[in-house]
Amino acid sequence: MPGELSPIDKAKFVAAKRAADMVEDGMRVGLGTGSTAAWLVRHLGDRVRDEGLRIKGVPTSARTAQLAGQVGIEVITLDEAGTLNITIDGADEFDRDLNLIKGGGGALLHEKIVAAASEEVVVIADAAKEVGTLGAFPLPIEVIPFGWTTTQMLVEELLVAADVMGLRITLRMNAGKPFLTDEGNHILDLHLSRIGNARQLAMALNQMPGVVENGLFVDLCDKVIIGYSDGRVETRDINEGTVSEDRIDLVENDNLFSDI
Repeated sequence: MPGELSPIDKAKFVAAKRAADMVEDGMRVGLGTGSTAAWLVRHLGDRVRDEGLRIKGVPTSARTAQLAGQVGIEVITLDEAGTLNITIDGADEFDRDLNLIKGGGGALLHEKIVAAASEEVVVIADAAKEVGTLGAFPLPIEVIPFGWTTTQMLVEELLVAADVMGLRITLRMNAGKPFLTDEGNHILDLHLSRIGNARQLAMALNQMPGVVENGLFVDLCDKVIIGYSDGRVETRDINEGTVSEDRIDLVENDNLFSDI
């Protein structure tokens, strides 16, 4: 129940609830991946059940698709949707210009494709995700398994001349084996500490043979909704240049907090 949540989870809860309130009947909605996005899916499922909200969700990962189906959201593919009215997702980091690092959950390729197909992209996050400069969170890049060590070597050479502070690269592992994305690819995590020019680095990485996509989301996010543990919610709109704040009551809801 809300009273039993950690401060971070309370912040994620209220940010996700505010974002869920933005979704209107008949919308095609991109559903993100990760712990904050999971709160969103549950909030939307609550609205589907209690309000009769009719939406079609395009999940960015298999685990989001499973959760969406369990809470009663109609799940379709991006090919079936064509374009999306809105995508709501979390982020591992965001800066003042709403540039993001995403991919901590390993779904960065699907997340970026879905975001690019959306009329509006909204990021939901707790306040700890905001940074002055991107890079403290390791930057994920998705690479094909074939020749991945060669790809890593090429990326290492690129980083030497890039405006970054760190140069260490690690292969993401899962239970002693290389982590596999939903597309069957590997993830290399770039420990850069600081990224001086996110746009330039994103373009350079995607020119590397073997790199499928990188976790820098530049000029894709329209709004960020920041949640706080006391129920405050701040919404920043990069297009309108506005900042608004309100508060959400942390009330008990058995549907959201029961095991699914």
